[in-house]
Amino acid sequence: MASVAKIARRTFLIGAAAVAGGVAVGYWYISRPYANPLEGGLAEGEATFNPYVKIAPDNTITVIAPRAEMGQGISTTLAALVAEELDVPLDMVKVEHGPASFAYYNAALLEEGGPFPFYDQSLMAETVRGALGGVSKALGFQGTGGSSSIRDGFEKMRQAGAAARYVLVEAAARKLGVAASELSTANGAIEHKASGREVAYGEVAAAAAAIDPPATVRLKDKADWKLLGKPQPRVDMLAKVTGAPIFGIDVVLPDMLFGTVKMSPRFWTKPVEADLSKAEKMPGVVKIVALETSYGHGFGVVAENTWAAFQAADAIEVEWEAAEYPADSAAISKTLQDALASGDGSALRDDGDVDTAFADAPRERLVEAAYEVPYLAHACMEPMNATARFKDGVLEIWSPNQMPTITRYLCSEAAGIERDKVNVHTTHLGGGFGRRGEMDFSIYAALLAKEAAGRPVKVTWTREEDIRHDTYRPAAAGRFQARLGDDGLPEALDMRIASPSVIGSALRRMFPSISPLGPDRTITDGSHNQPYAISNYRVTGIAADIGIPVGFWRSVGNSYNGFFHESFMDEIATAGKTDPVELRRKLMADWPTAVKVVEKVAAMAKWGEPLPSGRAKGFAFTLSFGGWVAEVVQVADTPAGIRIEKVWIAADVGTALDPGIIEAQLVSGAVFGLSAALGQEITIAEGMVEQSNFHDFDAMRISQCPAFEVAILENAERMGGVGEIGTPPAAPALANAVFTLTGKRIRTLPLSKEVAFA
Repeated sequence: MASVAKIARRTFLIGAAAVAGGVAVGYWYISRPYANPLEGGLAEGEATFNPYVKIAPDNTITVIAPRAEMGQGISTTLAALVAEELDVPLDMVKVEHGPASFAYYNAALLEEGGPFPFYDQSLMAETVRGALGGVSKALGFQGTGGSSSIRDGFEKMRQAGAAARYVLVEAAARKLGVAASELSTANGAIEHKASGREVAYGEVAAAAAAIDPPATVRLKDKADWKLLGKPQPRVDMLAKVTGAPIFGIDVVLPDMLFGTVKMSPRFWTKPVEADLSKAEKMPGVVKIVALETSYGHGFGVVAENTWAAFQAADAIEVEWEAAEYPADSAAISKTLQDALASGDGSALRDDGDVDTAFADAPRERLVEAAYEVPYLAHACMEPMNATARFKDGVLEIWSPNQMPTITRYLCSEAAGIERDKVNVHTTHLGGGFGRRGEMDFSIYAALLAKEAAGRPVKVTWTREEDIRHDTYRPAAAGRFQARLGDDGLPEALDMRIASPSVIGSALRRMFPSISPLGPDRTITDGSHNQPYAISNYRVTGIAADIGIPVGFWRSVGNSYNGFFHESFMDEIATAGKTDPVELRRKLMADWPTAVKVVEKVAAMAKWGEPLPSGRAKGFAFTLSFGGWVAEVVQVADTPAGIRIEKVWIAADVGTALDPGIIEAQLVSGAVFGLSAALGQEITIAEGMVEQSNFHDFDAMRISQCPAFEVAILENAERMGGVGEIGTPPAAPALANAVFTLTGKRIRTLPLSKEVAFA
């Protein structure tokens, strides 16, 4: 506790890095809150200047991009931030994830976790954001999630590059015997144009590393950017197209064993009786280990190959305890409805006097509706896996994870060793979406490695184990009512939303001794924090304790609140005889950024122009993770069912660092949301998940994918995230299009339970 208190005091005293007029007070150079993790692992002659840059004598420049690369392009953009200020092209840079280290804390991951919506820039809101960022810093919370990586790295990684360039120039000036002001940099070299002399960065790297950078380093003006603001080739593209072994499932080590797990199909339950004899006698089986963790109970199999491990796991005969939570989907739905009917809940938005506004509302002015969505799995293409070796008291883990420092901590706890005896090697991720922010697959690998006599064990889950032992996007239900004014606009809006708590569930698995503080804002994220001006506006979240593990799924609460909020807004527009786009223009008039996004997508889609018979469009808007996004979906009635023909997306992210990557992520997010809306659901029977593979939990296929048109705006004052923001508006835009086409208002997902899609 003393070290935590010391860090907290230091964080409080130092505060955030000051940025003004292009001059930044260096994150690393002023506070140095943690040791540079690169210093202990340098190659001969290699020099490091800070946690993000190291340079070898042969001029090999390595940039540490300490966020999980799961296809979203984060390693490319983070590297570009450093390369821009270091004055080198991206093709001169080698990019690594780097070690698990508190030095790579992500302040932005927690900054938006307070009660204030993103658009609130009041002093109080900014103070709370700064305090929450300080908490992340004090905890050394290294993680990839919440569409936060670029927001976190934008200043400090540019500072790292600029500071490294500064000391390299200083070292070159001393070597050449000239003033630093006479030198210029380009392409990894420092030139003295007056004399025609030049030195490579690598020639002076060791000397430069011994020079202290100044307290302030000047960053380039946006007008002078060469890399940032332009599409860049992905730094990992060659490895991917050539099939290089960069993913967790690709790890191969000498003398390696293989493993898998068979966990209880009923969450949290233990074996009543188990017979391992048949499985233990199977060819290739080395050992079967009982597993008891905060994630659940079951068995791990260690074998000479993966197939033998799979076969042995299947051969384990076990009777499990009964579930202690609602045993089927109908009972779960009833639990959610009971929660809505209760008087419980916390209102994270409560403007005006909602009760009074509804007290005398004429029946004809009321709009009422009930919505519900199911659990969803992450279904990453690469199944859960990790490789571990426990030898000479040291645990090495190769893990495709999103949270390296927490992985290190919980694996050290599971193995019963000190944290500094655990080394986490973060590989590329074959999909993450929040699932790989969990620790179960790494913990299981660590526990099996302890039973392998020093040999490494690669633990791979079957697809069935993966689908049936997820930390799911929670099921949720909502009841909504609005009172319309004479102009057809809402005078009052009351939303009640019930869902299991993601935060409470995650704490139970990772830190069971810690209880959640205050209401879980993820329950109403996407409903309570939208830029709509309604005089009487209340959004209440009710935590429904169901017991099925839930977690962070791409866009988290926004994923279902986007559907709830924007579908109901469409109902309000219909009841008030107001065009859906015009409704938003009027209700968002106080937020010009939102209005510009709405107007842009409407212009792109030629909203309001007549369509041929059998075609229709739907609209939705969501502000999530700092990204202002509007989407229009066009559908067509065909003999094979409803087909999604085209999707238009307009998004404002404040500063667009790589338009190509941003467009790819917006399209990816929309496809993710459309996939869920079309046909995905996780159902429960006898306490167990019924789905098991892609045949019954499928994603949108290429033949179903629509054409996309994307516009990226930069009007917002604050930078927003990108990775998740395309997902929330997709489902409501599609549902609203289906309503316009068919006249059928669908208030439950997936939509395919009500209409057929081509």
